[in-house]
Amino acid sequence: MEGESQDLGNRIKAAVRQATSLTCSIAIAPNKLLAKIGSELDKPDGLTILSMADLETRIWPLAAKKVNGIGPRANERLASMGITTVGDLAAADPGLLQEHFGHTYAAWLARIARGLDDRAVVVSSEPKSMSRETTFERDMHASRDRATLTPALTRLCERVAEDLQCKGYSGRTVGLKIRFADFKIVTRDLSLPEPVADAAAIRRAVGECLKRVPLDRRIRLIGVRIGSLDRATGDAPAATPAQSELPFDR
Repeated sequence: MEGESQDLGNRIKAAVRQATSLTCSIAIAPNKLLAKIGSELDKPDGLTILSMADLETRIWPLAAKKVNGIGPRANERLASMGITTVGDLAAADPGLLQEHFGHTYAAWLARIARGLDDRAVVVSSEPKSMSRETTFERDMHASRDRATLTPALTRLCERVAEDLQCKGYSGRTVGLKIRFADFKIVTRDLSLPEPVADAAAIRRAVGECLKRVPLDRRIRLIGVRIGSLDRATGDAPAATPAQSELPFDR
C-alpha cells in the first residue's frame, strides 16, 4: 500500500513539474487534516506518507500551531495552559479545554489531536469570482503616468473577460482595486442589472468605479474583479476590445 502511495505521489509531482516547471511538496494521508500537516513536513519538493500509526511519532511532537485552525490567539491561550505540542493537546483534560474554549471548539481540538477529520475531499467547486491585477515596477502618478495606467487597466479588463469566456461564466458585480504607494487599498464595486463577460462592458463598469476613487496618491497596484458569477448560457460572445479611455487624468 505504501509503495502504491509513493508511486502516486511521485506521478503527481512529475505532472506538476511538467505543467508548471515548479516543484511541490505532497503528503498522502488518511484525511485532509493529516495531509495538510504532512505537506509541511518535508519542504521543499517533499513527499510524505502518513498513516494513523504515525500519529504519536510524527504528529504529536509538532507545535500545536502547526494545525490549520489553531490561530495565534488560540495558540497563546493553549501555551498559557502548558499545551505547546499536538501531543500535549491529545493528553489535555477535556473539561479544561471546554472551560477555556467552549464545547464546540474544545471538542474539535480533542478530535484533531487524535488525527480525526471526517471532512469530505472536494475536488472541484464553482468559482465565486475571477480577477486579474498588476503591480507596477515604480509608483505611478494618476495624471502624469496615464499613458501607462490606462492601457494596463484596459488590458486587465480584457484578461478578465478572456478568463470568463474561457471558463463559461459571466458576472453581475464588477470591482476595481487600487493599492497606493502607502500600501492602503481602496476597492469599489458596481452591481449590474445583467451579467457580463464582455471586455468593453467590464471596462465601462470599471470606469464608473474609478470615478469614485480619489486619485490623490501614487499608485502601486491596480486590479479588476468580476463577482456574482453565473454560468453563461449558449455560446459566449467574442471578446470585444475594451476602449482605452479611462479617467486617470482627473
